[in-house]
Amino acid sequence: MNLENYYWAFQSAIPPRLCDHIIEHGLSKSEVMARTGAFSDNKKLSRDDIKDLKRKRDSNITWLDDPWIYRELHPYIDRANKNAGWNFQWDFSEQCQFTKYKLNQYYDWHCDSWNKPYTKGNNIGKIRKLSMTLQLTDGSEYEGGELEFDFRHYEPPRRDESVHLRQAKEILPKGSMIVFPSFVWHRVKPVTKGVRYSLVMWNLGYPFK
Repeated sequence: MNLENYYWAFQSAIPPRLCDHIIEHGLSKSEVMARTGAFSDNKKLSRDDIKDLKRKRDSNITWLDDPWIYRELHPYIDRANKNAGWNFQWDFSEQCQFTKYKLNQYYDWHCDSWNKPYTKGNNIGKIRKLSMTLQLTDGSEYEGGELEFDFRHYEPPRRDESVHLRQAKEILPKGSMIVFPSFVWHRVKPVTKGVRYSLVMWNLGYPFK
């Protein structure tokens, strides 16, 4: 899919006090090791599984589904969807993922959408369409942990990282937010100092027609 905008940013959109409240709320709950789609939350992981998982992703998460969080963030997702010119149909948000990236933790290249719609639960037939990342920690509080995008719309022999690889510096101020189509490739580079907290939300709708 050709896009004019691969992501849409809102700098310092959420007040710092609310970011701190989300961090406090997230830290008050039991955290788990983050998984990827290849490792079901219901599956007990072996040592080899964990080793394979950490080649792709190493972070700690907590799931949040408080209505006040959705009320705060949904207007920005609607605005980004319109302003970026995507105009995707969506009607549901999954649980929010409160993520802690400690020293040397990261999430390598991935996209949030899958190749098939959901076949279980309350969202049968739907897919992830819009992803959102909210920066809860100011960029001055940690080092590394850069959010990067790879637009990947090019002929492979003409790959030019100065054009196709984009570091989303807009998200660095605390309370900043980035919304992007869930099929866009992205990564979080390893944190080299401090801790980075973020909140991720995936927004679903029926497949594109």
